[in-house]
Amino acid sequence: MASQGIPISVDDDRPTASDRNAGVAAVVPRALRRVLSLDDLEAAARAHLPRPVFSFVASAAEDGRSFRSNRDSFAEYGLVTRVLRDVSRRSQAVSLFGKTWASPFGIAPLGLSALSAYRGDLTLARAAGTANIPMVLSGSSLIPMEEVAAEGTGAWFQAYLPGDTPRTVALIERVARAGFTTLVVTLDTPVAANRENNVRAGFSIPLRPNLRLAWDGVSHPRWLLGTFLQTLVRHGMPHFENNYATRGVPILSPNVLRSYSERGHIGWEHLALLRRMWPGTLIVKGVLSHEDARLAREHGADGIIVSNHGGRQLDGAMSPLRVLPGIVAACPDLPVMIDGGIRRGTDVIKALALGARFVFLGRPFIFAAALAGEPGVRHAIDILHTEIDRDMGLMGLNTLAEVTPACLMRLSPPASAI
Repeated sequence: MASQGIPISVDDDRPTASDRNAGVAAVVPRALRRVLSLDDLEAAARAHLPRPVFSFVASAAEDGRSFRSNRDSFAEYGLVTRVLRDVSRRSQAVSLFGKTWASPFGIAPLGLSALSAYRGDLTLARAAGTANIPMVLSGSSLIPMEEVAAEGTGAWFQAYLPGDTPRTVALIERVARAGFTTLVVTLDTPVAANRENNVRAGFSIPLRPNLRLAWDGVSHPRWLLGTFLQTLVRHGMPHFENNYATRGVPILSPNVLRSYSERGHIGWEHLALLRRMWPGTLIVKGVLSHEDARLAREHGADGIIVSNHGGRQLDGAMSPLRVLPGIVAACPDLPVMIDGGIRRGTDVIKALALGARFVFLGRPFIFAAALAGEPGVRHAIDILHTEIDRDMGLMGLNTLAEVTPACLMRLSPPASAI
């Protein structure tokens, strides 16, 4: 399928590893020929995106301590390899909530994706559907949930609970009507975070047109023509589409902040209400405490995503990897998942070895979508899939069931890198 943004040239003779295994000829966007790792995508996206848009995706709260800690925590473990094992039957397929996925990772919810990449949420959903991994549509997205659900990719929906019961009920009813069967409720946003780095870069909600913002757009013509202006011409001014049961305000509206309800009073009774209403799979996201994990299970959650919001909420919050073992021990009968700081196949294996059933990551995939549309996202997915496959072989593993705590050794003192 062609990219939905700027037309790109491709290398027809460069099939990816996963497609070679499937016997299907694939294409890699020429713009991403030198992208060999997920971290390479960030450097390329920095040049492609206007500074305010790039900052919104890449930056974290305040001093970025939690963001850096998320990454650094993976360097605290070394991998224990086994040799002389037949690893010719490697498979990273994993079953989760009654479905078998091709890989143990998915695309995390990414707010305002369509501001970075043309029709970004649809692009991410289509690429994930093709690769048979889950994609979680953000409640702060700019494309109606019904359009994403109509793609038939099996995407999940992530919701921020409105501040009152009637609007909560109406939103959940809308999600069910749209056809979603998995609901992810983010719990770590009772108040707004301090995103001062976005302010420094010129990004704000609502977007405020000014000379600096205009220059940022004009100086990045591929994004301006292929994403922003193409969106305006074909679809009109982007709106917040999915925070409530009805369409939200435009991204330029001065009423954007007023449209976000105060969530400080939301308690466990609201999760119990969702459990009574929602017939499908219910997952809670943003848990860092084993006590909260137990409460989530008691109130009907089917799964937990251990997360500190990618370091975008409370700066200094614990990294998910460090609290993961305690949460797994507290809820041994519940699928525990994780996001935050994952960029390599070895990161995925370390999280699985510490008890995670699945992992999620977001920033690299929206950077790939911004650079090369759906083929770019497929390329990013393939990079991580291929790394996991290679790492399993080098560790002497054939299945993810063999990834256990015995595969890890805690480093003391922690290494700066592995």
